[in-house]
Amino acid sequence: MPDSPASASIAPELIAWYREHARDLPWRRAEYLAEYGAWGVLVSEFMLQQTPVNRVIPHLEAWLARWPDPLSLAAATPAEVLQQWANLGYPRRALWLHRAAVAIRDEHGGITPHEVPSLLALPGIGDYTARAVAVFAFGDRHPVVDTNTRRVIARAVHGRAQPDPPSRRDLDDMLALLPDDPGAAAVVNAATMELGATVCTARSADCARCPLAALCAWRTAGFPDGEDRRRRQAKYEGSDRQARGGVLRALRHADGHRLPAVAVLAGWPDAVQRDRAIDSLIADGLLEATDGELLLPR
Repeated sequence: MPDSPASASIAPELIAWYREHARDLPWRRAEYLAEYGAWGVLVSEFMLQQTPVNRVIPHLEAWLARWPDPLSLAAATPAEVLQQWANLGYPRRALWLHRAAVAIRDEHGGITPHEVPSLLALPGIGDYTARAVAVFAFGDRHPVVDTNTRRVIARAVHGRAQPDPPSRRDLDDMLALLPDDPGAAAVVNAATMELGATVCTARSADCARCPLAALCAWRTAGFPDGEDRRRRQAKYEGSDRQARGGVLRALRHADGHRLPAVAVLAGWPDAVQRDRAIDSLIADGLLEATDGELLLPR
C-alpha cells in the first residue's frame, strides 16, 4: 500500500485536535514542568512504560513529593525505592530510575542532561524516553515514537491495520510528519500518541471522533485486514510475574524489609514456581539472599 499523499496535511489536523481534546495529565501542565523540569518528565516516562495512565498518576505524585529531583533519589537506598514503587509493576524500572539518578548526580552535576546521546547513556533509558525528555522537557525537535504512534502512522499514512515490528523506519516516518517549528513538532508528537491512546486504539478505530478520518489511507482503502504481530502478554493470574510480585510485596511490608526465606510465599501452591520467582528476582538485583533470609537490596 503506497503512503498517503495527504500525509503532509496531517500535522495541522493533529495540532488543532490536540489543543481541544488532549487529556489534562499532570506532566503536561506548565506548573508541573516549572516545579520538576526535565526530571519530572523523565520520572513520568519511566512510570508510563507498560502501565496505564490512571495507575501512574497517584504513584507519580507521591514519588515526586518524596524525591523531587535526581539528587534526592540518588541518596535513597534501593530498598526505599522498591518500597515506594509499591505495586506499580515491572519493578526493575524502579532500580533503573534510581541508577539513572545516581548517574545524573555523578556525571551531570545533578542536572538532567539535555542532548539525546547523553540521555541514552543513562541507565534504563532507550530511544523513546531519551527523545521524549528532549522534546517535552527541553523543546527540541525530534521524532518521539511509541506503540500508539506507530499504530496511527500505520493506518493513516501507510494504509495498514497494524504496524510492522519496530524498526528505525518508525523514527523516519514520524520525522516526516513534524513541522519545522520545534514547538509545533512537540505538539504533533504528543498528539499522535494521544490519538492512538484514546481514539485510534488497538481494539477499535473510532473514526467518527478522529481528526484524520478524511486523510486516513486505511479508511480510504476500506479498512483492509492485516496480520496482527503485536506481542501478546501472558496471563497474569498464576504466572511467574504474579509470584515475583507476591515475593516483593511480602518484603516491602516486612520489618526491616527482610524475612526468613522459608516464610516468603510459604503458602504458594507451586513451590517450584515460587523458588524460580525468587531466583529471578535475585538475578535481577531486586532481592538479596543472606544467612537464610531474603531482603530488599541495600
